[in-house]
Amino acid sequence: MVNIAVVGSVNMDIIITLERLPTAGETLLGSRTAYAQGGKGANQAVAVARLGASSILVGRVGSDAFGAQIRRGLAMEGIDLTYLGEATDVATGVAVIMLVRGENTIVVARGANDEVTSEDVQRAQSAIARSNALLCQLEVPLTAVEAALAAGRKAGVITVLDPAPAQRCPETILALADYITPNRYEASTLTGITVQDWDDARRAAQQLLRYVRKGVIVKLGDAGALAMDAASEHRIEGVAVEVVDTTAAGDAFCAALGVALAHGMGLAEAARFANVVGALTVTRLGAQPSLPKLEEVRDFVMARGLAVTLPGG
Repeated sequence: MVNIAVVGSVNMDIIITLERLPTAGETLLGSRTAYAQGGKGANQAVAVARLGASSILVGRVGSDAFGAQIRRGLAMEGIDLTYLGEATDVATGVAVIMLVRGENTIVVARGANDEVTSEDVQRAQSAIARSNALLCQLEVPLTAVEAALAAGRKAGVITVLDPAPAQRCPETILALADYITPNRYEASTLTGITVQDWDDARRAAQQLLRYVRKGVIVKLGDAGALAMDAASEHRIEGVAVEVVDTTAAGDAFCAALGVALAHGMGLAEAARFANVVGALTVTRLGAQPSLPKLEEVRDFVMARGLAVTLPGG
């Protein structure tokens, strides 16, 4: 079994389904409300575990009811929580997710996620070094992200950076990543190139390849993804599905990519697998509730007749 370390955020998601988004000063009634465990770090750790890999999570929750509930849920997934710390004076992170016809608008109060430090990463350094791959995102302080990627680099671990939420990222951090997985908005923010189509994605990927060590995957939503390294370029076509909730699609993609790369799959194979996992994820409501198990991915691939290799055979 491959081992994946995840350094990142842990949230409780409050999901509200609406016909449209409110304007300034307006109050709207939602048609449905749900609570689900989320946060990019926790989502990716859960996705990793459900895809058959060993998963360890480095992060923080608050000493509150949400934090306790999240711990129980993550433990039930079999995730190693040795390095999931507790902030005593800050609440667990919360995300308010507004869904309109399956597309999400998200507001995050980072809470305890802001308390994740480079010292937290240092305490987990031995666990990171034992891993086959390390996944990071940008919902915790950049100092912690940089420390994690540096620890992974030092140990010779595959490092994958999901540059979400969209923000400018120092070149020193980009240079520590083997692979980076921006969506079109994140790629636009990182490069200054407005990414709307495949040609734009290609130009953005070429620019990002100046910094990252091995490869860039630009996610284009239902259109698919563009995977590029120094020697090749692969257009991964989207998989047609009925979209219910896109909240965890990017997290599922990144986790699946990390698992596939840890199994020794090449960039194109890994990106195709990640693309299918992301597509299956959007067919369900909620972040972690939507993340598929490897058996479900296998069944989906077989039912659709997709030419996709699954990690581990």
